[in-house]
Amino acid sequence: MLPLALNLPGFYLAYTNSALRFKKRKHSLMSPTPPSATSLRVAGLSQATPTPFALRPDAPQMKTIAKALGLDGLRKLSFEGEVKPVGSSDWQLTGTLGATVVQPCVVTLEPVTTRIDTQVVRTYLTTYEEIDEPEAEMPEDDTTEPLGAWIDPGAVIVEALTLALPEYPRKGDAASEPVRVTEPGKEAMTDEQARPFAGLAALKDELGKDRDD
Repeated sequence: MLPLALNLPGFYLAYTNSALRFKKRKHSLMSPTPPSATSLRVAGLSQATPTPFALRPDAPQMKTIAKALGLDGLRKLSFEGEVKPVGSSDWQLTGTLGATVVQPCVVTLEPVTTRIDTQVVRTYLTTYEEIDEPEAEMPEDDTTEPLGAWIDPGAVIVEALTLALPEYPRKGDAASEPVRVTEPGKEAMTDEQARPFAGLAALKDELGKDRDD
């Protein structure tokens, strides 16, 4: 395995918290200086065989990532895979991301532990075209990136973990209360009270069918 040291200051989180949608990164793709210690220089990658990588952040690094992603806890984070040439000028990163995350339950705020094991694919294209229009639709294939001088598995691990997180973590025995809305000053109708009206609606439908016949 190629020895790669995880360097958190080199990470960049290019996503919005609301939709967890990543924007294509606009760092200096052709910079001669590596953006982080985990970056691989494309010009130095083998065209004949895949280049393997293995990232295993230590406890302080995982604490930093957990704080950035709003997690209560993060354990056993690892990312292993390879970077290989695709065609004559493009490259593809494939890997397996593993992590144990702790998030607050959306109902009770109790800690919810989730094990994540997911496959990650990123394809770096020399012909990639970025759309900057604010109203442009998101492309169906969000695994493609513009190819620059560097490919950084250390940045991909944070992106992939964010996208794999449960959006609504919930304890197994936590039940959400139904939301009832009514006019100000009036009491909302309960399910028991609504059942007779549902029966009347069904009866009305049946009578309507009889008339049509």
